[in-house]
Amino acid sequence: MLNKTTLVILLNSVFIFSFTIMAVAQNYYPTNLGNEWVLESEDGAERITYTVEESEEIINGKNLALLKISAETLGTDVVTTQRYFVDFDEEGIKLHKFHIELGTEALGVVTGVLYPPILFYPQSMELHDTWEYSIESEANLVGPFTFTSVQKVVGVQDVVTPAGTFKNCLKIRMETTTTSAISISRSTAYQWLAPDIGPIKFENSQDIVYDLISSNLLPNYDVTGDGVVNILDLVYMVPRFGQETAEGDVNKDGKVNILDLVLIAQNFTD
Repeated sequence: MLNKTTLVILLNSVFIFSFTIMAVAQNYYPTNLGNEWVLESEDGAERITYTVEESEEIINGKNLALLKISAETLGTDVVTTQRYFVDFDEEGIKLHKFHIELGTEALGVVTGVLYPPILFYPQSMELHDTWEYSIESEANLVGPFTFTSVQKVVGVQDVVTPAGTFKNCLKIRMETTTTSAISISRSTAYQWLAPDIGPIKFENSQDIVYDLISSNLLPNYDVTGDGVVNILDLVYMVPRFGQETAEGDVNKDGKVNILDLVLIAQNFTD
């Protein structure tokens, strides 16, 4: 049992650490298998679902995960799916293979294997960071084409969604160019990523905005269940500190530690 002195020291450490943790690199696209994010358009007519799943793909000795993005028009059977076969290292998410449905039977799908793999999302991202990649493939009615994407972190914002308010989100501008023998097309879209949560907002090239409505990564900061996040939630955590228990394991890493206390302190509502 922690005594009063230890309690005060621990709580003080939480507040000190909560002010310094922002200097530590954040994970803006968590890649654990089973992660899921569901976003809906503002009019409720369209939905985008992101999932990280197991796959049977093995390329160059690497067992690849599947990052799947499905777009659907609610109330219809219209669903298009993008499948990205990826692995993860210290640089970030690496794309090895893709399979993208283009939305109509006439256009079909585009596929490709990339060697060496390209950097899809860096592990660490900051304001003004830029990365780009090019993909070559072939599509019905179009023939061979080259798809180039230039992505830049253009802002750090607090974002309000139906699933909650997320602080210090990265706003990423995605400028794409598709070049074929018959045309050149360009488009711009935006993606918002929340620290330790992932995609929480998306605006496509037609200005349709999608907001996060649910995710299995959303933490419960109100561990006492009284409707507010305050000092009582930190006090609730103290006797569980260091234990491998789901009670108070806010970031779901298998145990209650300083990271859980910091998340609660950073999300006080009262």
